[in-house]
Amino acid sequence: MNTNSVEFFTSRANENFPKSSQIIVAAWHLANAENIGKIIRLAHNLGASEALFIKENENHRESKIKKTAGFSFDQMNWRFISERDFLALLNQQFKLTILETCTGANNIFNEKLPKKTILLAGSESHGLPEKIISMANKKVYIPMPGNCKSLNISNALAVAAFEWYRQQTSV
Repeated sequence: MNTNSVEFFTSRANENFPKSSQIIVAAWHLANAENIGKIIRLAHNLGASEALFIKENENHRESKIKKTAGFSFDQMNWRFISERDFLALLNQQFKLTILETCTGANNIFNEKLPKKTILLAGSESHGLPEKIISMANKKVYIPMPGNCKSLNISNALAVAAFEWYRQQTSV
């Protein structure tokens, strides 16, 4: 049995992905360097155009980020960005989709996600600020039928990002 993932996915290179679709994976004011590394790796797995980490001053140990991101650390386009620069991005061609348990949020599995989107999740402990929530084009949440009603931010972004991918490839 073949367990080499590179060989496995190389043999499936004909899987169709629309050229009109594009995603940026973003996180707001993360405190945990390991989550940053996991999100960089997620964005790389997904083929995202970039991963953004919105924070006024970056104060994470690069070695911890690199350890979790693995080889994606050097191969994925990622950066820390100020709130002001992030807000300037929102006036461009991407729609803002927030992953948040807030008023007006809809079940992600019942929502049509934009072809070109910035998928943004909030910090591990505080979520997203109201000013960002009010700017969103789409507000979605992940339903949680179990007794635990929270997911690690990197896990939540993975579920949401691959739901976006599924929608883009099933058109």
